Amino acid sequence: MKQLIQHFRTGQLELVTTVHPMVSSQTLIVAARRSLISVGTEKMLLDFGKASYISKAKQQPDRLKEVFDKIKTEGFIDTAQKVWNKINEPIPLGYSHVGVIIEKGNRVDQFEVGQRVVSNGPHAEIVQVPWTLAAPVPDSVSDDEAAFTVPGSICLEGIRLLNPTIGETFVVIGLGLLGQITTQILQANGCRVIAFDLVKEKVDLARAQGVEAVLSRTSKENIEYVMGLTNGMGTDGVIITASTTSEQLLSECALISRKRGRIVLVGVVPITVPRNLFYEKELSFQVSSAYGPGRYDPTYESGQDYPFPYVRWTAKRNMEAFLFLLEQKKIHVSHLITDRFPFEQVLDAYELIDKENPVGILLEYSVKGKEESTVQIIAESSLKHVESDKLKLGFIGAGNFAKAVLLPALQKLNAPLEMISSSNGLSANLAARKFKIARATSDRATILKDESINAVFIVTRHNTHAALVAEALQNDKHVFVEKPLALTLDELKTVYKALQNNPNRQLMVGFNRRFAPFVQELKNILIDRSDPVSVLMTINAGNIPMDHWVHDPVMGGGRIIGEACHFIDLARFLTGSAIRGVSAVTTNGHSGNDEDKTMILLTFSDGSQAAIHYLANGNSRFPKERIEVFSSQRIFQIDNFKKLKGFGSPLKKYAITQDKGHLSELKAFLDSVTGKTDTPIPAEEIFEVHLATLAVLQSITERQFISMESMWKNLRDSS
Repeated sequence: MKQLIQHFRTGQLELVTTVHPMVSSQTLIVAARRSLISVGTEKMLLDFGKASYISKAKQQPDRLKEVFDKIKTEGFIDTAQKVWNKINEPIPLGYSHVGVIIEKGNRVDQFEVGQRVVSNGPHAEIVQVPWTLAAPVPDSVSDDEAAFTVPGSICLEGIRLLNPTIGETFVVIGLGLLGQITTQILQANGCRVIAFDLVKEKVDLARAQGVEAVLSRTSKENIEYVMGLTNGMGTDGVIITASTTSEQLLSECALISRKRGRIVLVGVVPITVPRNLFYEKELSFQVSSAYGPGRYDPTYESGQDYPFPYVRWTAKRNMEAFLFLLEQKKIHVSHLITDRFPFEQVLDAYELIDKENPVGILLEYSVKGKEESTVQIIAESSLKHVESDKLKLGFIGAGNFAKAVLLPALQKLNAPLEMISSSNGLSANLAARKFKIARATSDRATILKDESINAVFIVTRHNTHAALVAEALQNDKHVFVEKPLALTLDELKTVYKALQNNPNRQLMVGFNRRFAPFVQELKNILIDRSDPVSVLMTINAGNIPMDHWVHDPVMGGGRIIGEACHFIDLARFLTGSAIRGVSAVTTNGHSGNDEDKTMILLTFSDGSQAAIHYLANGNSRFPKERIEVFSSQRIFQIDNFKKLKGFGSPLKKYAITQDKGHLSELKAFLDSVTGKTDTPIPAEEIFEVHLATLAVLQSITERQFISMESMWKNLRDSS
């Protein structure tokens, strides 16, 4: 199938051939009929992509500040590499897609195969979308009309924030696609509408629908015009659907508003609110986000709907409401179609955006149905350059960490990657092209069942790890899985049993820090010690918004399981002794999340101890990770993996770049799989660390010391 992408760094568009996406439990697979180019939004993306690096930075001052803060803690080279990886990542374009369902997830009961739907899918012949961001198209609504649903929902959400009532007067600024639809919805709501735009053709288009539309002139003239039409009272509200760099627009909106008027921003303008004007009139100002509650919430977009009585208008329900308006002929969109193109000519359609000033461009598809093959040949097989009977790798997952860290490292090691998978297909295709991987697929089962592949990397979301590891082991494959191995004790039991049944397979978890050069050097110094050691770790974890998937107990498991396990493993490695018991406390009643403000105390069988302060309430200017080891009147300190210093010891080393051990970790795994070395991390240690991590959560809940003996007993009793 074909899909449109934009190369973020250059702005260049490309129509790529990729494998079709795979269905998951809460998603729909939809074969396209129409998709709409939302000219204003997508032109903004095109212009941003074509802009210079300096211009890109100026347009995102908040991101620029984040970069400078990261430079202070991680250094220029490491930060530059991360920024470079980010801007080199292509993105899909499009967000209003009409088609027919050809497959649905086993937990979707609101839709049927063969049903016509509109969704926020990109410009592609076949898309995968969550059922919560799709809506059924009524029989009387054409494909052409339905293609306007998502932009219409954006307008509808902005209007809901405006809270119009019958007879009120509203000003709409900007008569692009969103402005044209907004004026019609307000009129259907019994409101008087005054609209402004700089382009005569767009003004005429609105006038044809009965809108009092005028060419925007000077600020003074616009204000006088509105005040004249409202008998000097001012408008009840303003909705901004324009995109402009003018810093005067909000002042103009305030001046044309009545006392206690409402202003809603749907478009893109500088937010420099004139306090005095807003203060004197007690104006309200809101920014509308996309097409309703649920958009950008990973839980909602994974298929968990909001309860109807408490969130009446979600993104999906806004889409349904707009389709109802189309069905009832309360609004009309056919006149907004200025151009049509077959999807194969989509690049010509985008050239038109630059050359002319269209409103709505429709893309037309002729998709027959789901393709039979889920595997795409990308490059020449890498097996020609290695001993094919020893190492053949599959890679499951093509997210940011995989593409920024693991795949570049494997490429540097000349590892023979045979196949990569991602559920949407596109990510796998792009990663395969970039890292010269032979095949791409959207079906992870293809990798797990491929008899030619004898080792797999699992770099997916946390809740999938345990099941995939167990299945890979059962298919007689070596496994490297990113942390954590499991989210619950039951999941850990599943993996434990699978490894017992396949003892000749290697299991490796991505505990990279124990392989970092400074950690290895410190470990060698501590080997000859005669006394127990004390390990102190301060982890300035940084805040992650509560709506991020990592906090979701089902999907991410929380930050203790998801990340603190790294440092429990590091303490286990540095002491070289089995963990005997675990105790932990968190803050109580923190305004955000308490779990990621945790202090963990570990005791070891040789008498050593470790205190891990995993704290998300710090400042980004402080080093992210500081490790201190107290041993025999000496103190050793690793500061953010860029400096190793001894107190009571002449040791002092610095690194230009941060090395957290990823490359060495991967080399150790590959060497063990090919029989060159032993297992990098003994399986017992892997399970011990995960049991200790689960014990942290148990200790927090029960407010007591947790014995590792009891944790081991729980694991082994029913495994």
